[in-house]
Order: sequence, then structure tokens, then C-alpha cells
Amino acid sequence: MARTQYFSYQAKSSFVTILFAPTKPYLFPPANPYFLKKCCPGKLFTGTNLGSTPFYMICRGAMEYLFGDPPDPGAVKEIAPGLQWLRMPLPMALDHINLWLIEDGSGWTLIDTGLYSGLSQKLWRNVLNNLLGGRPLTRVICTHFHPDHVGMAGWLVEETGAEFWMAREEWLYARVLAIDTGEHFTDAMVAHYHRAGGSPEYLAKLRERGAFFSGIVSEVPRSIQRIRDGDAFKIGGKQWHVVVGNGHAPEHTCLLSRELGLFISGDIVLPRISPHIGVYADEPDGNPLRDYLETLEKFHALPDDAIVLPSHNEPFRGLHKRLSELQQHHAERLKEFSHACVTPATALDVAKQVFARRLDSAQLGFAIAETVAHLNYLIADEQIKRRTNEDGVYLYQKI
Repeated sequence: MARTQYFSYQAKSSFVTILFAPTKPYLFPPANPYFLKKCCPGKLFTGTNLGSTPFYMICRGAMEYLFGDPPDPGAVKEIAPGLQWLRMPLPMALDHINLWLIEDGSGWTLIDTGLYSGLSQKLWRNVLNNLLGGRPLTRVICTHFHPDHVGMAGWLVEETGAEFWMAREEWLYARVLAIDTGEHFTDAMVAHYHRAGGSPEYLAKLRERGAFFSGIVSEVPRSIQRIRDGDAFKIGGKQWHVVVGNGHAPEHTCLLSRELGLFISGDIVLPRISPHIGVYADEPDGNPLRDYLETLEKFHALPDDAIVLPSHNEPFRGLHKRLSELQQHHAERLKEFSHACVTPATALDVAKQVFARRLDSAQLGFAIAETVAHLNYLIADEQIKRRTNEDGVYLYQKI
């Protein structure tokens, strides 16, 4: 009788176990790159070893990914009775956002909306006309102000007459950024990246681009139904609770239904990537990483068996493990950022050392913002200090 053979392979922070059930005794070489390139932690694979040995992969103490392949852009996929998974495209490396449609009486409630563009309008018209079973969109809830979440909100509210629900601080951020398009905004942005050590060429590109938020969002609705941490309301006859997280955005709304065992996490908890935690010109000395780490600790009180519906990547189960992974990720990152400041360094110097890969101008902006977020945390924790050089550029050094 053939015996099942096991080996464990560590990929980043997740362990996966491959189980082999050969038709004859077979010693598998663990370093075989054929398998390593196919192993994605948390996913189930079936297939053969070079056409001969059946195998499958499972998680051991890791997240469990659910519902199979995601829907195509602009298409929906029912993942539970009355719950549709909708994806909209994004013109960037992270090329999608997940939106959630929940049957709500005679209509639908939508969670998040997608980036405002001609393509998004075309896809949304098809969704509204053909994919909702003749039911109207009656409520739009946006988790936070980022343009891939609030971008189509104004257009959808105008087209459908739906109610618009959002946390007040997120709504105000969206409203301000949509109208703050003048030279003062650009001046502040360029000054922020100058203090971070940006080159004259990079700063010139930023000035040429200017304020861009208003170009990728429809007109943000002028009024809201305000939602706050701890609020509870019904969607489709089921109770949902507002759970606010901070750090990624100032008052990010997540939604929990204990009755359904569902947690809509927005951008606060993502399964495969770390949510962006950045410092920008509007609050240059802010400490959003502290806020985010406090949120991760707070979220450990949420039910671990809830199915997590994130804004990017795939739905999964294993909330507490992912929270711990994100906490560990930032603990390790803080050590890297601190080590990069052994000698005086600009934020740009530190970013290039920690993010050791080629970055285009957009990625560089995100990298600098994340770097400053970690450096501000280290300053508040009295691990590093900051001074300004003769050119008005900040230099950071480990204490």
C-alpha cells in the first residue's frame, strides 16, 4: 500500500503542507521548483507531479480561501443567498476592487462603488440594467474616502436615487479632496515630498500632475446618512454592526453580521497584501501606524470564524491569524526602518533601502508615505530622532 508523504514549505509568513498519494512508494524532493512555484499559501491545488503523482495542497494553521475564482470585471457571483460578489477594474498593479451587493427587501444595498471612469460607468449600467433581477439599488454604503471606494458613489446615487451612507470624517475627506484642486494643494504636496528628500525631477512630476482626486471620483454626494462605530442596522432583515478601524483611513467603516457569520473588512484586513498605511501633506506629523496597530489589536475581539469579505484579493476565513500576521509584518518593518537610520538618512533614502526594488513614480509616492508613517511611529516611540538640514529636508537617525 502506498503511503502518503508530507513536507512543509514556508512561504513568507504562511506554512503550507503538500500531501502526496503516489501510486507507488515515491520520495518527493522538497526543493523541486515545479511545486514551489505552484504553491500559493491558503489555496487548494489538485494535479499531478509531472503527470504521474496525484497531489493536493492544504493550509495548516493558515487562512482558508473561499468561493473559488473571482467574478470577471463587471460580473457578479452569488456566494451566499442574497449576497453577490461584484468586481470592478482598477488601472494599476492592484487591478481590482471587490464590491458587495446584499438583497435588501425590494432592492439592493451596495458596499463600495469602484473608481470613477468611463469603463466603470459602462460596467455599472450593465449591472443596474441586467444583473440585479429587476430590483433597484436602494442604498450605497462607502467604507472610506479612497477613490476606488467612493469614486462611483455620486454617479450611482444620481442614477438610482439610492440613499448614501458613510462615516462623517470619511465623507468630509472625500468632499474636501474633491474641491481642493488649486495651487495651494499642489504646493503643500510638493513641499511634503521635498522634506522627504524627493529629487527635483520627481517634485517636478508631482507639480505637473497636481491634484488628481477630483478626476477619478464623481461628484461626492452633498449629504449622507451618518454611520458611527457601534451603530447597528438591518440589511435584508439581518442585523449588521459598524466596526470602525483607523490608520488606513481616518474612520474606516467595516461591517459585521454575527447572524450571517460575515465580516466586510474593506481595506483594513486584506489576505495577501498589507493595507497601505501612509503619511501625506494634510497631516505630515501624523502617526497612522499607531492607529492601525491599535485597530488590529481591537479586531482580535471579533469572531475568528467569520468569513472575511475584503476589498482586494479573495474572501477568506482565519481573521485572527491574518491580524497576527499583519502585526508581525509591521513589527519586522519597524526594525528594518530603524536599522536603515543608523546613519542620518532622508525618508527617500530609507524607502529605497527597505523597499529594495525598482519603483515607478506612483509606487515611489506610496513607498515614501509608508516610510514616513513608520518613521513617525519610531519618533513617537523615541527610537529615532529627526532634524532638518540646510535644504529643508528631514534627516532621520537612530537614537
